Amino acid sequence: MNPHEQVATFANGCFWCTEAVFKRVKGISSVVSGFSGGKRENPTYDQVATGATGHAECIQVVFDPSIISYETLLDIFFATHDPTTLNQQGYDVGEEYRSAIFYHTEEQKKTAEEKIKKLNKSEKYSDPLVTELTPFTNFYPAGSEHQNFYESGKRPDYCRVIIDPKIQKLFKEFAKEVKEKYK
Repeated sequence: MNPHEQVATFANGCFWCTEAVFKRVKGISSVVSGFSGGKRENPTYDQVATGATGHAECIQVVFDPSIISYETLLDIFFATHDPTTLNQQGYDVGEEYRSAIFYHTEEQKKTAEEKIKKLNKSEKYSDPLVTELTPFTNFYPAGSEHQNFYESGKRPDYCRVIIDPKIQKLFKEFAKEVKEKYK
């Protein structure tokens, strides 16, 4: 990580989807799928799926704030999942699929608090946001089979039905934030 880069950690449902979206955003040099927010050290995918670890599926991104702001990352985060459903994203149900922001700095916390407040006051959502805002404490990368999932060609049906609409939304709503190689 370069000294001018920062880290953000987001949970917004299945990390396969989230990783595929954020890998396409300019200013992001790294996206890793993993787990955060729980108590068990070095959990496996199967352990997290039981709901007993307290972890959420999430991504950790390294980004250059001179290219993309944390606030814009939050805009993409909120636009590409439903932050009003508790412990659920689409067909994925369980605490591991919760909406959460694990902030690394007080500045990230303040920016996220302001964004959540603004979105709750807006008429964008008919229900209040349930996004958890928690200090970052740990991140455990998922196994290699969960990294670069979209690009791997595994589960093309899942990717086409679940991930592609999120990527298309990114391209439509955040076109100026998309890396050139994906345009």
